[in-house]
Amino acid sequence: MLSRRLSLALIALATTVVLQGLGAVWVLNQAHRQVERGRMASDIQLGFVDLSATKKELRSWVAQLQQGAGADPAVGDALQSALGQRLGQLQQLADAAQALDDSPDSRAEQLRRLDALAVLQRHLGALKRAIADTGPLTPGADARQAWLALSAVFDQAQGRDLRVLLGDAIAREAAAVARERAAADRSMALTRGLWLTMAATLAIAALLAALHFARALRKPLQQLSDGARALEEGRLDYRVPAQGDAEFAAVARSMNTMAAALAEHQAREAGARQQLEAQVVARTAELQGALEALRQADARRRQLFADISHELRTPTTAIRGEAEITLRGRDRAADEYRAALRRIVEGSQRLAGVIDDLLAMARSDIDALALARRPLDLAEPLADALAQAAPLAAERGVQLLCADTQPLAPPWPVLADPQRLRQLLMVLLDNAIGYSHRGGRVHLRVQAAEPGVLLLEVADEGIGIGADELPQVFERHYRGSAARVHRADGIGLGLAIARALAQAHGGTLTLASELGRGTRAQLRLPLTDAVPLRPGHECVESA
Repeated sequence: MLSRRLSLALIALATTVVLQGLGAVWVLNQAHRQVERGRMASDIQLGFVDLSATKKELRSWVAQLQQGAGADPAVGDALQSALGQRLGQLQQLADAAQALDDSPDSRAEQLRRLDALAVLQRHLGALKRAIADTGPLTPGADARQAWLALSAVFDQAQGRDLRVLLGDAIAREAAAVARERAAADRSMALTRGLWLTMAATLAIAALLAALHFARALRKPLQQLSDGARALEEGRLDYRVPAQGDAEFAAVARSMNTMAAALAEHQAREAGARQQLEAQVVARTAELQGALEALRQADARRRQLFADISHELRTPTTAIRGEAEITLRGRDRAADEYRAALRRIVEGSQRLAGVIDDLLAMARSDIDALALARRPLDLAEPLADALAQAAPLAAERGVQLLCADTQPLAPPWPVLADPQRLRQLLMVLLDNAIGYSHRGGRVHLRVQAAEPGVLLLEVADEGIGIGADELPQVFERHYRGSAARVHRADGIGLGLAIARALAQAHGGTLTLASELGRGTRAQLRLPLTDAVPLRPGHECVESA
């Protein structure tokens, strides 16, 4: 069976990998031991070299002492101590080398090393005693004889020439270093060869196994793939051949059984689905009509409530502000009270007109509102709007200003509905005041934009509108993020209504704004005739 053959192949590959690892570990261990022996031999060689150099320095110091050349006793003690330390270190290294490699081939070399160290150790004691008895030469002493005696103390020990002994030891250790390095190189070469051989063997075995199983799996997998594709395409009469290896035959029989069950279920479902679809189509048509009627009614209701909320707020606020300003402070003259009451009555009349409009908006969109247009002077609705806006500006601590104190002389003849035009101007002033900071200023300017066109501009120094939000401010119920933070009570209808009113009067309303720097609203209205105007002048300043 395929699963058994696959298991055997995986076991063989795993065994090959394990054997490769064990062989590599053994070879690397041998190489490591040879590197350690080479390092030990190198350290011993350097120890003998240092010992020889220290011994020469001590010999020079003793010669200075004999000649009375000012030899420092501390230097002599330090050199003798260094000789003792070098011998001690060499003895430790020799013991470590013997423990690291106790093979018969290395025993003779280790014995010669230990013998040399023993001779040097005994010589060190005799040398210390001789140095302790050495002093400056007396007058008339034979210097040559003293030098020969000193040389005998430093170069001879137990009848052996220490110079030859040290030279042989250094040469022997150098040969050991070279030998161990060569052995380590051979071990590394063997390791590389072993790795390459095992890797090639493993690659060939894996390739042969892959070719074998690819050939064994290609046909049954292709048959199963064809069966799955047929089921995906809905061809439930397709059957996968159930032959070959037992694993694939079992899968093929399962797929065939599933296809037969699906075909039977599909036949039963088709009849039920046709009957259900007919019922759903009829019921959906009924529900769609009812839903559309409900949606339109709900949209009209929501729009009515939103427009009522917005349109009633501005005149109501103006009436309340006028009454509060009149009642606040000292007593006034009767004429002032009558003027205030007159403005309140006018505001109430405008409020009644707004209510009528909102009732009309419940039946149709604002664009369909009828306008009673007639020739009039723009100064009249503008003065009314300024009178209404003044209490709002005072309440919010905003100054309503004109940059130039010389007014542009009326008439400004336009064809307009006075109530609608007043409503449009009030929306612009209300927005400019409402979105200004306390202590801010709102500028109003009236000038000639071009022949036959009158430009009314309202500019504030308030919160402004972001560049990404500016194209959407004329949409109903849209409010920018800064506007929502500054005034939570707005619902985003004012500018939509103002633009609709401007278009109904044959004009345009545009905005230019910079976030944090303020907004400039420009209303362009056609004049009833091409009356030459004096550009650059502004309306009368109002507070």
